[in-house]
Amino acid sequence: MSLHARVVAELPDFRLDVDVDIEDGETVAVLGPNGAGKSTLVKAIAGLRPLDEGVIRVDGIVFDDPDTGVFVAPERRNIGVVFQDHRLFPQLDAVDNVAFGLRARGMSRTEARRLALAWLDRVHLGDHADQRPDTLSGGQAQRVALARALAGEPRLLLLDEPLAALDAATRAEVRRDLRTHLGGTKASALLITHDPVDAYALADRVVVIEHGLVTQSGGLSEVTTHPKSRYVADLVGTNLVPGTIDAGVLRTGNDVGIAVPADSPNGPAFASIRPGSVTLHRTEPEGSARNVWSVEVVELDVRADRIRVRLDGPIGLVAELTPSGHEALALRPGDRVWASVKASEVGISEDFSR
Repeated sequence: MSLHARVVAELPDFRLDVDVDIEDGETVAVLGPNGAGKSTLVKAIAGLRPLDEGVIRVDGIVFDDPDTGVFVAPERRNIGVVFQDHRLFPQLDAVDNVAFGLRARGMSRTEARRLALAWLDRVHLGDHADQRPDTLSGGQAQRVALARALAGEPRLLLLDEPLAALDAATRAEVRRDLRTHLGGTKASALLITHDPVDAYALADRVVVIEHGLVTQSGGLSEVTTHPKSRYVADLVGTNLVPGTIDAGVLRTGNDVGIAVPADSPNGPAFASIRPGSVTLHRTEPEGSARNVWSVEVVELDVRADRIRVRLDGPIGLVAELTPSGHEALALRPGDRVWASVKASEVGISEDFSR
């Protein structure tokens, strides 16, 4: 499945004008501040909001083109959609919610329920098939919504903040389910999220939308280390390091150890380190910081109120300095320095995606 979408929509406060392309089997994460136009993008691709200008094409088939008058109704687009608020039918139990789209396409009730039950089993909710949405937890309801979206074997899956309303533990579990199903289907996916951990765990590429325009795109590491706006620097400037925790130490794929808070649970996880929590030193530091690495200064991004320093070493890091701190260190690309991070400054997000 390939998607080409140029979405132009006239909104009350601004004009949304973005291009998004997704290749076969690829997952693209769209990040942006509230009100940037992310949900409007999803609604347009799903057919819930006609384009004002542009074109939406899936596998070469035009779904919406105002210039030629083509508009394919949502139910004929073979696109699965999962919203933040589930949007399950309150009067239907879980199995009939999953079966609804199949029935709408003409499948018999018996066959639709059989497939719906199979999908509920795949998302670990087979024993909740007869429950209505108001008796399910938030995570269970979101799994039902995911099963409903996938049951029709869509060529494209749209995920609009599917994890935002969940607590941290449930979010990690549903993220694992999403990872499993995205890897196990042939569908491509567009993921709307505000969480860089979701983008890191689920997406192949990132597109950033601000004020209705694409301001940056590429791999997450590229966007993280070369932010082109304050929003990107603040949101995805966090250092994310995947690994496995054992006894208070996160061990990375290249066997680098990162000391983490002592109460961190064992198992796969992401360590998140704010750039402002990375302290740089000209000589090897003494003190309480348990994480100390020799690194090389690769690049400095000098701004009016702060300086971002990209570092190469046992793990790639981005540090952030005040102008006075930068002046005191007098850093230049190629310099060897020491980076330190206190274990208490390392955030942990459990990673159930592996």
